[in-house]
Amino acid sequence: MRIDLTDTTASKINKALVQGRRAVGTPAVGMVLTMVIVTDEENAYDSMKAAEEASHEHPSRTLVVIKRHTRNPRERTKSHLDAEVRVGSEAGTGETVVLRMYGDVSEHADSVVLPLLLPDAPVVVWWPVDGPDNPAKDPLGALGQRRITDLYAVENPMETLRKRVRSYAPGDTDLAWTRLTLWRSMLAAALDQARMEVTSATVEAEADNPAAELLARWLEARLRVTVERVASDGPAVTTVRLGTAAGEIVIDRPEGPVASLTLPDQPPRTLALKVRPTSELIAEELRRLDADEMYAIALSGEGAKENPVHV
Repeated sequence: MRIDLTDTTASKINKALVQGRRAVGTPAVGMVLTMVIVTDEENAYDSMKAAEEASHEHPSRTLVVIKRHTRNPRERTKSHLDAEVRVGSEAGTGETVVLRMYGDVSEHADSVVLPLLLPDAPVVVWWPVDGPDNPAKDPLGALGQRRITDLYAVENPMETLRKRVRSYAPGDTDLAWTRLTLWRSMLAAALDQARMEVTSATVEAEADNPAAELLARWLEARLRVTVERVASDGPAVTTVRLGTAAGEIVIDRPEGPVASLTLPDQPPRTLALKVRPTSELIAEELRRLDADEMYAIALSGEGAKENPVHV
C-alpha cells in the first residue's frame, strides 16, 4: 500500500503509517530498528532496494531523506515537505517513508526524522553517497547508534579516509571495510592453518582503492609488519601476500568470484570470494550495532600484538 502526502508534517506521516498498517494488517512490533537513508534523488531507488532486501533479515522502518534544491531563488527559502508512505508488499518486511524536503526544512532534517523513529529501537544512519566528513557530528548522524558511509561513493576516497581517521567515533563504519569481511576471514583461517610468523606483507589492488588501504592498515596493526601497497589492474583488491620463513601465503583473485589460496608446501586450493551486493553488506552491518573495534583499528593502524590476526 502506498500513501502520498503533499506539503505535510511528521504528525500526518505518523497517522498515515497507522492507517496503512491497519489497512494491510501489518503490526509495528515486529520491526527491530529504524534505518535512516540520507541520499539524493538519483541514488534513492537503488538505496531503497538494498534496504528492502536487507529488511528480510532485519525488519525495519526505513526513512529515506532526500533534500531537494530548487533553482528558483524565490523558492529556496520556502519550507515544504512531501512524503510517500509504503507499507505491506511495497516495503519488504517493514515500512518505508520517503521524505522529500524543500527549502529551509532541508536544513533541519533531524527535526522531521526524530518524531518518526521507532520508540525504544536502535537507529542506523546510512549515507549511500557523499557522507559527511564527521558522521557523528552530523545532525542526522547524531540520532544513530550506528553510522554507515561508503568511501567507494566519494570523489576523493583517500582524502576522505584521512578525514575519517581524525573524526572517528564509536558507531562509525564504512562499506569499504565491510567489503573486506571475506578477505579477512580467509586470511585469518590461512594463518590458523600455517601457524607461521609473518615477516612481510603485500596488498595488490587498483590504485587509490580505499578497501585496499584499510586492509593494509589492518594487517600492519595486527601483524606488526610494514605492508607494501602495489597497484594492479583490479578490480578492487586482487592479491594479498604474506611472507614467512617457509614461503609465501597468497590469496589471489584477479577477477570473478573465485580466488586461489596457496600455503607453503601445500597445493593451491580454490576459494569462493565473490563481490557482494550492497544489500548483503547492509544486512551484515545490521547484525551488530555496537562499536566496530576492528574498523577503528584499521582506520588508525594501531592494534595489540597479541592475537596476530583477529576478524
